[in-house]
Order: sequence, then structure tokens, then C-alpha cells
Amino acid sequence: MKVFVIGANGQIGKQLTTLLHESKEHAIKAMVRTTEQASSLEEKGIETALISLEESVQKLAEAIEGCDALVFAAGSGGSTGADKTLLIDLDGAVKAIEAAEKANVSRFIMVSAIQAHNRDNWSDVIRPYYVAKHYADRLLEHSSLNYTIIRPGGLTNEAGTGKIHAAENITSGNRMIPREDVAKTIMASLEAEKVYRKAFDLVSGEHSIQEVLQNII
Repeated sequence: MKVFVIGANGQIGKQLTTLLHESKEHAIKAMVRTTEQASSLEEKGIETALISLEESVQKLAEAIEGCDALVFAAGSGGSTGADKTLLIDLDGAVKAIEAAEKANVSRFIMVSAIQAHNRDNWSDVIRPYYVAKHYADRLLEHSSLNYTIIRPGGLTNEAGTGKIHAAENITSGNRMIPREDVAKTIMASLEAEKVYRKAFDLVSGEHSIQEVLQNII
């Protein structure tokens, strides 16, 4: 499977890019915004697409064409304002959905945020971010795409354990997860039929990623 990764230079995206590049089952095309990022990846033998989410749906579709799946792991970042959140986390995600449909790339994995589907549990501090994630996810669910929406909890840079907990609603207990385990869950979800057209919260847990994905409700 050839996977187009949007947000390949982000913290989760970098780890996913490495996993895909080292994989024997998959190939990768990494979307980046600068020539420096592209050169760094191409030196490692990774195919890139130099394009911004603020460009047209048509240009995105042209970059995606020929791939089998798309992972949206991009984000405007915590240091930007609500305007960039609107342009990247909402409109950028919607453009990616439209571009995937246009390019006939049916498999789509969205990296969202824990409880993005539940307004009552949004943090006031980052409410614009949750609004963006909520509506991008809803549009994906109503699209023609074979989606999986992964809503990770608080992200850490600790080494992954390979063990997770996933459910429609996780509102108590440990709600943190290493970025490494999020990347591995994305990777494992690509061809896991049990998570096709499903959305779930994701945190650290006690069972292996493969076991959890095979038994998800």
C-alpha cells in the first residue's frame, strides 16, 4: 500500500514516515511545505510532495494521485492563532478529504483529538481546535471514503509501549499516550478491517495494538 502522509514533518508524522519507510508492506509519499524538509527526506530515499494545505484541492488531488491511502496528521500547532487553526485543522482537512475523493484514494485515516465528537468535554483553552477537529471529522464520516478517525489523548514524547486502550468514549483514567504509539496505531490501522468506517478515542493501555484493533467495537 502506498500511503500519502499529510503532516509528515510533524511529531507524529515523522515517526509514521519512518515506520512506513522501513516497512516491507508499504511505501510512502510524504507531503512537506519547504524544500529543506523535502531534501532531508529525499536523501533518505523517501518520495515527497512539496505542497501546502492552503493550496487548491486540485493541486492536492494531483499530489495524492497514485496512492492507496491518505493519513491526515497535520496541525497548525499550539503557537498559532485561531485563524491558522481554521485554515489547517478545519479547511486543510476538508481539502484533503475532497482531494482524496477526487483522486480516487478511498482509504483515509484522520488524526483527531480525544472527545472531539463530544462538545461537553472540550477544553475551553483550545476550543477553536476542538471545533475544527469536530467538523472535519463529521465531514469525513459523511464522505464516500473508507475512513478511520483516531482521537488520541494527551501526547507525550516518552518511548512507546506498544500497548493501548481504544473506545468510542474515554473520559476517565489515564488519558495520555506516547506519540510513538499513535504512529504505530495509525500504521496498524491501514489494513485493519475492524476499524474501517469507525472512530475511537485512543490512550495508553494494557493490550497490544493489534489485539485492540481486532476486538474494537
